[in-house]
Formats: sequence, structure tokens, C-alpha cells
Amino acid sequence: MTHNPISQKTFTRDDIDWVWVDLDDTIWDFKNNSWDALAMVYHEAGLDKAFNDVDSWRNIYLENNHRLWALYNSGAITKEFLMMERFRVILVNAGYSDTDARKLSPKLSDIYLDRLAAMSRLVPGALQLLNHLRDKDYHIGIISNGFYEVQYRKMQSSNITHYFETIVLSDDIGVNKPDVRIFNHAVAKAQTTSNRSIIIGDNPTTDIIGAINAGWNAICFNHNGCNESPTPTQAIEITHLDEALALLQ
Repeated sequence: MTHNPISQKTFTRDDIDWVWVDLDDTIWDFKNNSWDALAMVYHEAGLDKAFNDVDSWRNIYLENNHRLWALYNSGAITKEFLMMERFRVILVNAGYSDTDARKLSPKLSDIYLDRLAAMSRLVPGALQLLNHLRDKDYHIGIISNGFYEVQYRKMQSSNITHYFETIVLSDDIGVNKPDVRIFNHAVAKAQTTSNRSIIIGDNPTTDIIGAINAGWNAICFNHNGCNESPTPTQAIEITHLDEALALLQ
């Protein structure tokens, strides 16, 4: 754990009513689940004709998808544009005509999202954290920018839906994190207040800065130092979910 000014702060049920968790790469292991799902797309769609091997396909996709998600989270592009463009661009660059790429992209998207949603791998420590929070009588909620059609299936596939009393998806309200409106919507839906809410999330920008701007407490989950942006000084940083158990008593 880093040594920012509030790194030793702890919370109890007297301080906090609701613990909100981001889903992808905080609880549900998006990185590894996506890696496996992309391999399935490669083989099922016969993409070996256009890409040297499965790893080159995955790496090209992930770079393009990361760029588009940054734009989507900022509100610069629509969900529909992201879902088409993350496949179309790399197909065109691999030699497909734009017409063929536009025809194939929705099929690839359907395969990918279906295979992805069926994956069940969780981030190490996720179940221990959820059980700890339930045992301590915290209310637990999900707040996610993921797509409606797959986020619920991810939770069902990994058998964690029952832990969450409230689920807030950007798809449901048309507002993405870090916009404070999604955080305000969450506390209103849960009938609580911002100062009695805390988020655990892995993205310093969308999860943590967004929550802080909305008046929430925040725990930034920095997996092995992999976060691209620094943790805001107002947040507590952890590197493993086990560390959150001591913070939330």
C-alpha cells in the first residue's frame, strides 16, 4: 500500500453504508477473460487468414479497443460506434475492404460478447472481499461503464449477482463514469448519501476521480502497479483486494 496521507484510514459500518465496486478488472477478471474470448473469436471466425497468429490478433485488438474505450468513457463516441469500430479498423488494416469489414464486424462482436459473458474467472480476492463486506453488513453495489447485454451475464456466469443490492450501469442511464451524474444516480437509487458511500475501482480516472468529484470516499485498486494514471491523493491505494478487508471493518 502506498503512503499517501490517508493510507492508514479505516472505515466501519458507522461511517459507511454502501460499498460500491467497479466490475471489470476490480471484481470480474476482464483482462484474462477477454484474452480467452478473443482467442475463441480468432479461431471461430477463421481470422488466421488475415493475422499471423492469435497473439498478434489479440494485441492489435486490445490496443484499438483501449483507445476507443477512452473516447467512450469521455462521451466522445457512442456505444454503437465503439462496437463497430473496434473490429472494423483492424480488419481494414489487415487487408479487408471497408465493405467486408463492416459486414464482418457485427458478427465478430456478437461472438466476442457472447463468449466473454460466459467467462467466470474473478480477480484474486474478489470472493473473499464480497463475503467480508456481507458479513460486516455493508450494502454492496455495482457501478460500471460496461454494456448492459453482457454485464449481467458476467455476474451470472461467475455466480456473484446475489451479492449486489443495487446495480448501476452506464447503459441504463446514458451517462458514463467519471461523470458525477452516474454517482449521484447511484446514491439516489440506493437511498443513501455520497459521504456514506465508498467505491473500490481500478481506474484512477473513471472510478476514482469521478467518485471523489461526487463526494464519495475512494479506494483505488492498482493491480501490481499497472494503472496508467497515478492514484489521486484523496484516495487510498491498494495493490490486492485482500488489503481492502482491513480498511473496511
